[in-house]
Amino acid sequence: MIIKFSPSAAIDPDEKLTISKRSDVLTVNGERFDFRPLPDGATLPASAIDCDYIEQDVRRVDGELIITFRLPVTPDASPAACFPRDLINPADGNVSIPE
Repeated sequence: MIIKFSPSAAIDPDEKLTISKRSDVLTVNGERFDFRPLPDGATLPASAIDCDYIEQDVRRVDGELIITFRLPVTPDASPAACFPRDLINPADGNVSIPE
């Protein structure tokens, strides 16, 4: 799995993104999304996913799920949040979100 982040201005200063992972099942701010059925080479349009934080189409390339999340940032956000690195094969559990 490759998790990418797309920084954008937070709509609400208290807005937070939380993600937990178990295999290809992601829980985003408490809502569960199961991407296990997505076959290799397939693309799931972001518009088909009822999640304001999924920024782009979700793809599976060479067996790897690639997903981009909108990352709410505030004006005082750190460089790590403003220019986040991709998370490659994060461990199951809570995903470390740049702040």
